[in-house]
Amino acid sequence: MNTSLLYHVFGLQKQMVVRTEYKNGRVCVKVKTKEDKLQCSACGSYQVIKSGKKERLFRALPVGRKPVFLLAEIHRLKCKSCGLIRQEHISFAEERKSYTRTFKRYILELSKIGTIKDVAMHLGVSWDLVKEVQKEDLQKHYSTPNIKGVKHIAIDEFSVKKGHKYMTVVMDLDTGHIIFVGEGKGTESLEPFWKRIKRNKVKIRAVAIDMSPAYITAVTENIPEAQIVFDHFHIVKLLNDQLSKLRRELYKHETDLNKKRLLKGTRWLLLKNSDNLCDEKNERKRLQEALAINKPLATAYYLKEELDLLWEQSSKKNAEIFLEKWVAKARASKLPRLIKFANTLMAHRTGIFAWYDYPISTGPLEGINNKIKTMKRQAYGFRDMEFFKLKIYTLHKKNYALTG
Repeated sequence: MNTSLLYHVFGLQKQMVVRTEYKNGRVCVKVKTKEDKLQCSACGSYQVIKSGKKERLFRALPVGRKPVFLLAEIHRLKCKSCGLIRQEHISFAEERKSYTRTFKRYILELSKIGTIKDVAMHLGVSWDLVKEVQKEDLQKHYSTPNIKGVKHIAIDEFSVKKGHKYMTVVMDLDTGHIIFVGEGKGTESLEPFWKRIKRNKVKIRAVAIDMSPAYITAVTENIPEAQIVFDHFHIVKLLNDQLSKLRRELYKHETDLNKKRLLKGTRWLLLKNSDNLCDEKNERKRLQEALAINKPLATAYYLKEELDLLWEQSSKKNAEIFLEKWVAKARASKLPRLIKFANTLMAHRTGIFAWYDYPISTGPLEGINNKIKTMKRQAYGFRDMEFFKLKIYTLHKKNYALTG
């Protein structure tokens, strides 16, 4: 085997081939370091004296479907320069690893197009080895996300598994990168992030969050100079929740069986945007029939549709006027759920109108949350939470097909 092949395929620069064996469907290449290339691993000196040797087996790049192993003759050297006795420096493999650097790179390349299980089966190695390679590479590149220059962020949580297990995610809205993943939700989960923000003197201008008191407290206490922007998606979702509860209450207390039949199954029709109703499935007709027989439900539904216009006003001043009129209508409806929601909007109006100064939302983060769910489903869950966090940091680079 010539020197060029050793260098370009296996990454061997200072070794020579002693012999090559072909057994049990695999290739084993025995190599040793050239005498004039023996080097102290401590100080890098070539002034060394051999003091024993042993053989180590390394997994190398396969040739076709044939697995290849390097049986390396490793010398123990006494250095004349530093006086230490150490194992010789090995350039083609990392310390305490049973595979070459080129084999590691090959695993990482295959990991871009396959799961850990797929890569392990293809190479005939253990699942744990592939995961170890992936995790070390992720730790090297993503363990400390870059937060320099971050100005606009979004904060949200997602469910990890059943039993109220959550993780909190922070996204840089200007780059689309995840810059923090914390276990749990609320104030405590964000403490490491705030410490890093203060240590690096990052000046955040605006934060997109939902109307959770925990997030409001966390932001105002740690970055009081940042403007809170309440997310459009969560505000509409909160109103949709009230609308669903109202429909359920009306259905429960309705005594007319015909009216009850019309109300049944209309929940998703009420929550849908009117432009998305399917005429082929008679969704618009069914909804109109349900609204026609129930004035309170019709009032709540049309106010829900009208609220979307709050974020389409020509200026912040017009938005303030629009919200005042909308709240007046909600209070005039005499519906307790609508009145409660209207009071909530007025209590948080500063953060709602801030959208006109900083038009940001947690929408991009919702997209990442969907990717997280898809990744988790494809992996059948994660037991190693550190590995899971590292994988989340890379999601801005991945496109997951949302399979059913």
